[in-house]
Amino acid sequence: HPPPVLYTSILIFISLYIFSPFNHSVFIALVFVFSLPLFLYSLLLFLLVSFFSLSEIINKKEMNPEPPKDVVVDDKKINISNGDVNGTVVKLDDQLGAGFSDVEMKKIISEKKEDCSLNSVEMNKIGESNAKEVNHQIQSNGTNGYNNYMPAIKAQAHFPKPQPPPQPQPELERSQSVSPAESMPSIGKYIKDRSTTLSAAIIKRLSSLTEDGEDFVVKNDSLNLEVTEIKIPGVKVIVKLKSEDERFDLKGRITFFSRSNCRDCTAVRKFFREKRLPYVEINIDVFPKRAKELVERTGKSEVPQIFFNEKLLGGLVTLNSLRNSGELDKRMRELLSQKCPDGAPKVPVYGFDDDEDEEEEEKDELLGIVKLLRQSLPIQDRLIKMKIVKNCFAGDDMLEVIIHHLDCGRKKGIETGRQLAQKHFIKHVFGENDFEEGRHFYRFLEHEPFITACFNFRISVNDSEPKSPSFLADKLARLMTAILEAYASDDRHHVDYHRIGKSEEFRRYLNLTRDLQRVDLQLLSPDERLAFFLNLYNAMAIHAVITIGHPEGILDRRAFFGDFQYVIGGYPYSLSVIQNGILRNNRKSPYSLVRPFGNGDRRLKFAPAKVNPLIHFGLCNGTRSSPTVRFFTAQGVEGELRGAAREYFQNGAIEINLDKRTVSLTRIIKWFSVDFGQEKDVLRWVMNYLDTTRAGLLTHLLSDGGPIHFVYQDYDWAGNL
Repeated sequence: HPPPVLYTSILIFISLYIFSPFNHSVFIALVFVFSLPLFLYSLLLFLLVSFFSLSEIINKKEMNPEPPKDVVVDDKKINISNGDVNGTVVKLDDQLGAGFSDVEMKKIISEKKEDCSLNSVEMNKIGESNAKEVNHQIQSNGTNGYNNYMPAIKAQAHFPKPQPPPQPQPELERSQSVSPAESMPSIGKYIKDRSTTLSAAIIKRLSSLTEDGEDFVVKNDSLNLEVTEIKIPGVKVIVKLKSEDERFDLKGRITFFSRSNCRDCTAVRKFFREKRLPYVEINIDVFPKRAKELVERTGKSEVPQIFFNEKLLGGLVTLNSLRNSGELDKRMRELLSQKCPDGAPKVPVYGFDDDEDEEEEEKDELLGIVKLLRQSLPIQDRLIKMKIVKNCFAGDDMLEVIIHHLDCGRKKGIETGRQLAQKHFIKHVFGENDFEEGRHFYRFLEHEPFITACFNFRISVNDSEPKSPSFLADKLARLMTAILEAYASDDRHHVDYHRIGKSEEFRRYLNLTRDLQRVDLQLLSPDERLAFFLNLYNAMAIHAVITIGHPEGILDRRAFFGDFQYVIGGYPYSLSVIQNGILRNNRKSPYSLVRPFGNGDRRLKFAPAKVNPLIHFGLCNGTRSSPTVRFFTAQGVEGELRGAAREYFQNGAIEINLDKRTVSLTRIIKWFSVDFGQEKDVLRWVMNYLDTTRAGLLTHLLSDGGPIHFVYQDYDWAGNL
């Protein structure tokens, strides 16, 4: 019952409400100040008293259970507690020990234990027969066949039968007058019961995962292997086939020389992969010094050239002739059955085989003046045009140091300063000019705010003489093509970024990117510049995936496309800047309000005069919905872009439903619609890159004058792993 204080508080509340001389608002305030705490206190007291009263009733009921029922077993009365469901707790009747002392009772109990141990063998036999009856009952009850029991999974004939672990002989123990379950508190007993129920539910759920149906085995008779795949209910086991060298017990090494973008080399590489033969590839575009070794061993510079250990096998023609005649396996057993000798072509080692260009870099002729300026000029932070500019120096101070060091006039000093700016050693803090006499402020390239965020910058700027941009662009394309040929699938839909990051080819690519810090891109032709920025974008995307991972959310995409940068020709370039600022001629990116470049940005001079919409099918950002990764040549970049667009549209970038008059297009066209034009104009443009069947469907939709419904596909941001 509720305590009297609760009734008292309620009466006080009603009395104050009726006879209060104050108005209701004042009364409510008084209630909140005085009566409400009393009411809450009494309510809490009532709940606590009710809880303890209920707990006491439950405990009394558990401590005084109903009298146990008598069961006759082997002409003897025993008691089975009501709380034991399984019937494993057995208690002696009180009459069994009536009239005996404690000593006599212990003696009788010990004799009973001996009897139990003597009869253990017989009990095991009875248990086995009972188990058979239980299994028969489980199979006969219900249609589902479970009934809270784990169904027995039939063992496969291909596997040895499992042996049950040895179990100790069961012993019957006499229970005390009160079982542990009865002496357990109510809360603990409740937790135990719930855990038992939860365990049973989990077991039942796991048993329901087993598959129905017959098992089967798939065999591959052509390879004389017994089992290639086994299916067990709930488990699938796949046996990996042995490769050619494992079946033939090959101990030697297969080596072949190759080049990037070589069809014959691609055919040789594909053959070895299909046969699962391990091989060592020496790409002479990646390792130029090995070209001399190729000529010395073969007498010619053509590739591919295949070696079994130190023996020259030949090129693709020889490989095909041996394979067609059936002599290839015999030749492999003869030449590769022994360990590879020292006279065989060496395996490229990580960090070695550097070419001469990397070993002997030409020093810049202005490097001496640059070192003097770095040591002599007062570099400090200054307030310029209401902005704090860090690590800058005055142009007049630099001019005085140059005149004093070269012992020349002011005109010669100004010309030298302009040369330093054109080679990107120094830059105007606001990008206003190269170098002029007057109160202007400059800073070194290594002091630019963006430089430390560039991933091709290592501690210091590359002060070597900048290489030809055409040479660097061609080398970058060959190097990245070699990486794809070695670490990507044949269709380029899957790229092994983990192996690329640890490869010697990628290490050489990182070294190459340092040469781009002060390169002069104005020396490139329009086609060379287009191919260079396309290749640079795809290479940077691979580097970004290896370094920071695939973009998973909006914030990750911002870091991936905007914050991952290279310093190229003295200016920062991100993936977004290359795509939208350069290739799209300073157009806004999707969902952006500003352009990449402001007025007067020096990078605008590298943008093409007209936007080519085909560039969107040559850029790969490492996702599944993007075009496949590829690298372009300056001589055939236009044709290669058309081929990339044709491949992309034939792989599902456009779907046509003639009955519903619906065209499903890639979301790339929606994002960059300003580059493609109106929707119907897009269809006419796309027809140039479709097969005859789809082109005919589009022609029919456009010619009858009816409405066309456009749907844009979802973009899959998952990685192309």
